[in-house]
Amino acid sequence: MQVLLWHSFFVLDHFTASSMEIPPPGETPPTRFFETCCRYFRATELESSNAQEAEGMAEGDDMLQAAKDVQAGDDPPKGDFPVQKKSPKLCGSNYPLSIAFIVVNEFCERFSYYGMKAVLTLYFLSFFHWDENLSTAVYHAFSALCYFTPVIGAIMADSWLGKYKTIIYLSIVYVVGHLIKSVGAIPSLGNQAVHVILSMVGLFLIALGTGGIKPCVSAFGGDQFEEEHTSERSKFFSIFYLSINAGSLISTFVTPVLRGDVKCFGEDCYALAFGVPAVLMVLALVVFIAGSGLYRKRPPQGNVLLEVCKCICFAIKNRLKNRSSQIPKRDHWLDWASEKYSKQLIGEIKMVTRVLFLFIPLPMFWALFDQQGSRWTLQATKMNADFGIYVLQPDQMQFLNPLLILVFIPLFDLGLYPLINMSKFNFTPIRKMATGMILAGMAFGLAAAVEVKINETDLPRLVPEESLIRVLNLAKNPVQVTIQDRDLFQQPVEAFQNPAEYSKLILNGEQQSLHFTLQYQGLSLAFNYTVKEKSVYSLIVFEAEESLSSHLITDLEAKPENGLTAVRFINGLSQDVNLTIDSEQFIAVQKNYSASEYLLLKRDKYNDGKCITETGEFTLELGLLDFGASYTIVITNVFGDAVKAWKSEDIKANDVHMAWQLPQYLLISAAEVMFSITGLAFSYSQSPASMKSVLQAGWLLTVAVGNALVLVVAQAAPIAQWAEFVLFALLLFAVCIIFSFMGYSYVSVNPEDLEEKEEKREISSSGNMINLVTQKTKL
Repeated sequence: MQVLLWHSFFVLDHFTASSMEIPPPGETPPTRFFETCCRYFRATELESSNAQEAEGMAEGDDMLQAAKDVQAGDDPPKGDFPVQKKSPKLCGSNYPLSIAFIVVNEFCERFSYYGMKAVLTLYFLSFFHWDENLSTAVYHAFSALCYFTPVIGAIMADSWLGKYKTIIYLSIVYVVGHLIKSVGAIPSLGNQAVHVILSMVGLFLIALGTGGIKPCVSAFGGDQFEEEHTSERSKFFSIFYLSINAGSLISTFVTPVLRGDVKCFGEDCYALAFGVPAVLMVLALVVFIAGSGLYRKRPPQGNVLLEVCKCICFAIKNRLKNRSSQIPKRDHWLDWASEKYSKQLIGEIKMVTRVLFLFIPLPMFWALFDQQGSRWTLQATKMNADFGIYVLQPDQMQFLNPLLILVFIPLFDLGLYPLINMSKFNFTPIRKMATGMILAGMAFGLAAAVEVKINETDLPRLVPEESLIRVLNLAKNPVQVTIQDRDLFQQPVEAFQNPAEYSKLILNGEQQSLHFTLQYQGLSLAFNYTVKEKSVYSLIVFEAEESLSSHLITDLEAKPENGLTAVRFINGLSQDVNLTIDSEQFIAVQKNYSASEYLLLKRDKYNDGKCITETGEFTLELGLLDFGASYTIVITNVFGDAVKAWKSEDIKANDVHMAWQLPQYLLISAAEVMFSITGLAFSYSQSPASMKSVLQAGWLLTVAVGNALVLVVAQAAPIAQWAEFVLFALLLFAVCIIFSFMGYSYVSVNPEDLEEKEEKREISSSGNMINLVTQKTKL
């Protein structure tokens, strides 16, 4: 395991001390791996800072160092921040006992977040009955908010409360959000408006909580180690990120099972699916508080992000004030902040802005990547999920991404990248990131192809002044059907013939009364029915009193949602029947070819049904009711101890298997390894040590902006889903070209070299100033 985890950070060898072990990836960006990198970078900065402080103290500058800290604006350690406190050790090792509480807390918190998020899209679709576009928009609005709020958490921890109190306070907010979200999923509690309000409030609090503690927990874990235990601290990060990955991987597989396989209130148990993550978050908070007496708590050290923002704002403001042509120009627009800020800070910000400029095209990648939990999950609901030994829930497919990441990281590091290096091809970080973009675009191209294949089993799209109609002949002989002024049914309809497809019926307006003529064994019978536009009908023809009769009944206009199956019954007996489908589904159907309403069921074989009539109880076998299909079951007669039934498939079942999503998951996961790991390492290498957290904030914002882009596209101009996939793929290819040109003109730098040159320049400048003063004195 240690080998696999080390290779995920192979590119960071250039940036960490040789004595340190590289911590592993725990989560994949913008979900699992990205948080791992950000937290590791933050902890690395902390180690560097602590090592410098220890060296200064060793030189005997205790009082001077303390005076500098106070002068810099840091709060001195108080009773709430016992920095020098030594925690009891774990089993006689150099590991503080306090880290056990932090690791368990992180596992529970990640389980709660990803478990809740895994079922969120289907919750909007099934529980609120929102359409796919609105469900997608709200899902990505929540995701965007989750990646805006870490900036707030970092500022609170570094400038005000400290990491410990920030984690406690925002975890309480987090728990309250989960509880409100779970209560809002109870169907019997109020109307839909109440459910929507409770759910939105809960999601807002969850976004504030999870984002706020995101930059604090791992760095707080690093605080628990003494400075001489660097190796143990690095191994702690491995365990820490393993707990993150375990929590997210398990929850994305288990929570959909709680939703789909457990029934409560007569439907999918979303209250349980949200309640279990809420319990895990309560447990996370309790475990974290339980270790309070063991923690080493550092005081707030000030937030560099605020200083950067203030410097940039001052430079812009100062430049706008001094627009006169008489004022000498400066080499760089940030030099206009030199009246207030040091040259070192300005130089570091210049280095950071060069990298942030490269971040501008990156949100488009995240716009595609994060649709695994929205559009791809919705696509899975329209597919066949039967894998033989196990039937997957549509939202369970998301667990493939973290699983594939753990496979691809060593595969790429030990196999692909060495082979490319052997071919003498200069596979630079920019080229790797561009390749990741191309792979993500290809993944969406495959998703579009799968969507086109899925649409083949759908009904034709209903448009104004059009309807669909078919004929079910339940008589004993063929029937010729003629509709007023229309030439639809050329051949007679055979008895109990399963119609291949619906026929399109053109109307003169929103609705029209039509004359139907039925020819049956020399008889010609006429019926009038009113047909409405954008509707689907079945004309039921049956024998009645030695003649022929008919009913015009309304059919489903679209496939059942979430892979469910729909079934209705037509009672061909001369007595009313009561049907029992399973232990929970009951339906009554009146006699003489009356039709019941559609009943939504889970995909399964239903061979243990019961049909109760005036003369007794009989068995009812329906066979397999498949994913996404719609059926009409006609009870024809009673034979022995069973009823005979004829099954007609109104809407075809989902015949595209969910395994066809595997190639697009393979491509998007490979794209993530190339794009995200490389991008984080590259940006980290191009920024000075004091500015790592600024780049973390910039990277987080690219994820947030990417989710906002999906929100805009989903709501702006709804188009066919396959066309939307193609649109996103083309946009990413275009952005990839732009990014490649930007990267081609970018010149990589070593921040340490630039800092050394800046120091030498300042020393040289200071020396010249001293000589001038000396000469004037002699004169």
